[in-house]
Amino acid sequence: MTDTKNTPGVDGGDAVVSAFNAVGADYIFCSSGSEWAPVWESLARRHRDGEPAPEYLDLTHETVAVGMATGYGLVTRRPQGVLLHAAPGLLQGSMAVHGALLAGVPMVVTSSESTTYGDGPGQDPGGQWYRNLSIVGGPHQIAQPFTKWSTEAASVHTLPTMITRAAELAWRAPAGPAYLNIPLEILLEEWDGRQAKPIVPPGSTHSSPEEVDPVAQMIREAKNPVIVTETAGREAGGFEALVAFAEAWNIPVVEPDSAVCGNFPRTHPLHAGSDIGPWMDEADLILLVNCRAPFYPPSRRPSKAQIVVIDEVPQRPHVVYQVLFADRYLEGNVANTLRQLAKRAKDLDTAAVTARRAAQDERHADEQAAIAAAEAKAAQAEGIDPVLVAATLRKLLDGQDAIVVDETITHSRVVKRHALTSDPDSYFYVQGGLGQGMAVALGVKLAAGDRPVVLTIGDGAFTYNPVIQSYDAANAYGLPVLIVVFNNRVYKSMNLNHRRFYPDGAAADTGEWLGTDLHRLPRLAQFAEPFGMHTETVDAPDALAPALERALKAVAEGTTAVVDVLVTR
Repeated sequence: MTDTKNTPGVDGGDAVVSAFNAVGADYIFCSSGSEWAPVWESLARRHRDGEPAPEYLDLTHETVAVGMATGYGLVTRRPQGVLLHAAPGLLQGSMAVHGALLAGVPMVVTSSESTTYGDGPGQDPGGQWYRNLSIVGGPHQIAQPFTKWSTEAASVHTLPTMITRAAELAWRAPAGPAYLNIPLEILLEEWDGRQAKPIVPPGSTHSSPEEVDPVAQMIREAKNPVIVTETAGREAGGFEALVAFAEAWNIPVVEPDSAVCGNFPRTHPLHAGSDIGPWMDEADLILLVNCRAPFYPPSRRPSKAQIVVIDEVPQRPHVVYQVLFADRYLEGNVANTLRQLAKRAKDLDTAAVTARRAAQDERHADEQAAIAAAEAKAAQAEGIDPVLVAATLRKLLDGQDAIVVDETITHSRVVKRHALTSDPDSYFYVQGGLGQGMAVALGVKLAAGDRPVVLTIGDGAFTYNPVIQSYDAANAYGLPVLIVVFNNRVYKSMNLNHRRFYPDGAAADTGEWLGTDLHRLPRLAQFAEPFGMHTETVDAPDALAPALERALKAVAEGTTAVVDVLVTR
């Protein structure tokens, strides 16, 4: 901490707010708990006195708080503050925290405990800590498996620097949430007012020419190389750098189903779809660019390809089992590495490049024809096919610089294939367990300003979300989004697995498919009506486009819209 003029009379709550100022947090996302009165008092004092403070968002569910911080971080790539309540609040929000870890989103998550249980001097923390809220080992112990770093702030004097250290750790590759347990007694303790030093963005690491040159030579000698990527678009400048790299060498790009964001324009002639399968025997060089888990099952090794892994942290510490089959690593900053490789696209074998570009042009033409055929078939279907929903959204969003946040399961391939997003930060797939999509979409909207944000979500995923609390946040903070429900009235993914595991079992014989039926749910759009939101339920193909147009108009005018589309499969 730097020595500055002391401000006596303030406490650990003010130390927290001061530290988040130093972090550069725009927001503190809070799901209220009884430990945060010191922070609220600090914010009230700062507002009264005109002193700086992050904007505070008062949210009514832990998943909403963490999910909004995730969505905001997906766009800004900077750490924000999240306040949860004790161990129970941390546990309630843990799925969303884990989702942020998988998505590579930096944030500082905090909650509290008591260390005196009313037997120490000073203010009484309250009997609830002794009876109900404490957990053996402290909440930082339970946060450890689903965060990048987890510890306890043991002193008010080190508290600000502990928060800034957590933010710096969260921001560095692989980015992810850091957790800090701040005991209530520390929050209530008098603080001497010394400020934490503001943090700056991480420096970059670069692969050396001695490392890049041999890889460039491998690409030059390859006849049939392919790029496979899951998260290149999460890196600042990664989307653009990947396009330049692929174009310089004329290499096709595969985005597997495990891709968590838009990494490459789906309309680009070099986009080679989502299936790595055809390349397993054909490719002689596979370039894994920010690709955590390219092969499934993991033992499925390409028959002849050499494998180059381009990733700042290729062996992800939070991935339990990871197989890359690497022959060479380039572990510098990914965008910089791709730019360096693009510059080396010289002295190419013209015949080889022409042959692979011709083959890719044919694949691309076949894929475009298949997309058009699927959409034509969907347009003629008796009910609403999911393909029609995604294609209609694409047409309506064309030219609007929209962002699609996707929390579908059965229909995720349809959304990716037919929405055809083509710009940086225009598509995000919600990570971790279902039930976070609404909050993530709200966080994306918070960061994206005037850009339209569309959440595509299945009816099963919809029911997992904290719907009421998400609608409350949308209204309270002026965050209009379009929510499109792909409603097939069934947990289709569960049903498909039951059928796959037991094709001739008792359920197949009797028709008793347990754990999957959602017909009993009421109309899902109706939950938004008490909030004054625009709602539509659509069950006929000719009504789909007009309903979505009306919904987008409502969103443009500042009202969240929910369109419940009854799809046929």
